[in-house]
Amino acid sequence: MNTPPKDKIAASAAPPARRGLKAVEPNDAAEMKPGLRPVPVEAPETDGGNTREGQREKLRALKARRQLRMKRGTAPAGNDAGKTAPAIGEAASSAPSARQKAQIRRTKRQLRQKKARRGGIAPAAVTSEIPQKAIDVPLARPRGRHRVLIASFVFIVLLPAIAATAYLHLRAADQYHSVTDFSIRSEEQGSAAAGLLGAITQINTGTASDADIIFEYIRSQKMVEDIDAQLDLRRIYNKAEGDPVFTLDRNATIERLLDYWNRMVEVSYEASTGIIHVRANAFTPEDARAIAAAILAESGKVVNQLSEQARDDAVRFARDELAEAEAHLREVRKRMADFRRTNRIVDPSADIAGQMGLLNALQQELAQALVDRDVLLSYAAEDDQRVIQANRRISAITDQIETERTNLGVGGKEGEVPEIVGTYEELLVDTEFANTAYTQTLAALAAARAEARRQSRYLAPHVRPTLAESSLYPRRNLLSGLVTLFLLLGWGVGMLIYYNVRDNR
Repeated sequence: MNTPPKDKIAASAAPPARRGLKAVEPNDAAEMKPGLRPVPVEAPETDGGNTREGQREKLRALKARRQLRMKRGTAPAGNDAGKTAPAIGEAASSAPSARQKAQIRRTKRQLRQKKARRGGIAPAAVTSEIPQKAIDVPLARPRGRHRVLIASFVFIVLLPAIAATAYLHLRAADQYHSVTDFSIRSEEQGSAAAGLLGAITQINTGTASDADIIFEYIRSQKMVEDIDAQLDLRRIYNKAEGDPVFTLDRNATIERLLDYWNRMVEVSYEASTGIIHVRANAFTPEDARAIAAAILAESGKVVNQLSEQARDDAVRFARDELAEAEAHLREVRKRMADFRRTNRIVDPSADIAGQMGLLNALQQELAQALVDRDVLLSYAAEDDQRVIQANRRISAITDQIETERTNLGVGGKEGEVPEIVGTYEELLVDTEFANTAYTQTLAALAAARAEARRQSRYLAPHVRPTLAESSLYPRRNLLSGLVTLFLLLGWGVGMLIYYNVRDNR
């Protein structure tokens, strides 16, 4: 009866290995170099020897195990010792050849491929027969690029952030603020007596446009020059000693002073309400309030100048309109005088009324003469002297009526009277309109002068300049955080660009 080899018995009695892994033998662990750690190696699988292919794989695994033991100089135990004694002697005299190593690697690769195809777990008995080997993995050690990375973070982010924070909390001077709020009010009133032209000449004020003008004026060089002439801004902004970052140079130019002014004076404008907010900073509460009060006073002067200019424009416009209306009226009156002088008629309508009366009288007389003649013919012959006299009288009256009708242009006959009357009526209408326009412009001028005598646009302060009791600026914690954040972002972007360029080479 054949007995199995001792190594197979030991393999079958050994505890099952962990799935996909194998343990490191004591002999292999003893041969490991100091400072290294064993790493479990994935064990290939077999089909357990149920088929001819499985038996061949078992033989290959056993052969590889024996060759590994021969390399170490150890002999197999049990009945196999007598059978393999010559091979052990030969293996002890020489190391495994390259062909044998290639065969072992090929066997392992085939086992791994077979395991991947089947997706199963190899039996513990076969797995234990596969040669176990410890892989020496060296511990990670810092390299040069790691040291450069840490040094760049320290010099670019850490040290500048610490320096900025220390400066803000140790050397930055305290700043006090003063706040004032104001708006521009206007009065718009129409004059009923001025009529249409008076409504046109009224001052059209817009608070939004005025507020925009004041907003830009506070931030302008003209405002800085005016307040500097009153308060000496260079002296005020240079009071804090030992703070070169937040103070102004004593001999700063006007451009540098304007830039510093826009940093120390904050102006905001609410378009919905028309309110302008001004916050002035300085190194003492009194200086901050003085600057805010000067801004309020200069803004009031500008508003008054704008109002005065608008009033002057309105009065000048009313005067120009009055002059034009007066000139037109004089021209129309001159044309009327020339018409009367040429036609020798003061009022053509009155003359026409007289001529029409005469024509009516002649017609009545003609009718009476016709009646008288008919009466004579009732009892006298036509050659009677009285009838002849009546006919002569009727002819004379008829001729006179025709002459009057010709002069008046009645009955479709030509005459000068209609043209004269038409021209006169045109001149009369022009004269009436010129008189009305002159009256309107005269009333508009009076209204513009009355408007100029009162203040229709003024600056209304809602909050007078305040006096601070404690310092709120500069915002040290906020500035420190922003400096650190931007340094960190800049360093991170720089590192990303560097590694991206290095990896693409």
